[in-house]
Amino acid sequence: MRQALAEAQKSAEADEVPVGALVVRAGVVIGRAHNQVELLKDPTAHAEMIAITQAAAAVGDWRLTETTLYVTKEPCPMCAGAIVLARIPTVVFGVSDPLRGGAVSVFTILNHPQLNHRPEIVQGVLEGECREMLQAFFRERRRKAPAVPEADGT
Repeated sequence: MRQALAEAQKSAEADEVPVGALVVRAGVVIGRAHNQVELLKDPTAHAEMIAITQAAAAVGDWRLTETTLYVTKEPCPMCAGAIVLARIPTVVFGVSDPLRGGAVSVFTILNHPQLNHRPEIVQGVLEGECREMLQAFFRERRRKAPAVPEADGT
C-alpha cells in the first residue's frame, strides 16, 4: 500500500485526484498507476483501470487470477466492474468512498450475488494516510477556487 500511496502522490503533484493502484502477482508488481483523467482527458483513466490494463499486458491474459489489487481509495463502480471482469481475487484498499464507492460503501459490486466473480475485500489498510492525502488535496483545491460572487452581484 505504501507503493500505491507513492503513486497517489504523483496524481496530486499533477493536480489529479490522488489515487494510486498496484496489481501484484507472486510478490511482483505487474501493474502500477495513478489517476490520469485530466492529463489524458479520459474519464476511464482511473489508477485501477490503468494498472489492470498494464497487468493484463504483462501476463498476456485478461484473467488476472492469483493477483492482488492494492488501491488507496475504494474503487468506483466502473473500476469495480473491471475488477470483476478481470477475475482479480483480492482487493485491498485504504479509505472508503461514501459518495461513489463501488465495492462496499454505496454499491456492492464486488460482492454482488448475481455476478460470477466475487473477490475478497480487505479495507482500511493505511486508512489514515490515504484519507489525509485525499483531504489535503481537496482542501488545497477549495483554497485555490475562485470566490463565488454573492447573489446580489457583489
